[in-house]
Amino acid sequence: MNTGDFEVPARSQSLSARRVAELLGVNLTELASLIGVTRSTLAANAGARKVDAALSPVVRILSMAGELAGNGQRAAIWFKHQPIPGWAGKTAYDLVREGKTDKVFAYLEGVRSGIYA
Repeated sequence: MNTGDFEVPARSQSLSARRVAELLGVNLTELASLIGVTRSTLAANAGARKVDAALSPVVRILSMAGELAGNGQRAAIWFKHQPIPGWAGKTAYDLVREGKTDKVFAYLEGVRSGIYA
């Protein structure tokens, strides 16, 4: 999978929770927990806007990480397994689960600009 798979879609399209879950190697229940929605919300078409809003930061993080790492698979491995400096061994996955996506974006922006190498 390449980073092109993680572009935020146009308004009429929905993000694919299933594709993100597959890339991260988690089931839909784990993904729902990560993004703060219920498993039934992921499955319901009526919840598409809510799911898109919750899933969008993860997709953006994976896209940014993919640009830096070279591809989506490497980005997913980094997201789940690589501790972020200054966060006591926590990974991007951990920080997203805690609602700290802004901290992950700040770190990735720092890497992009050469602060963290």
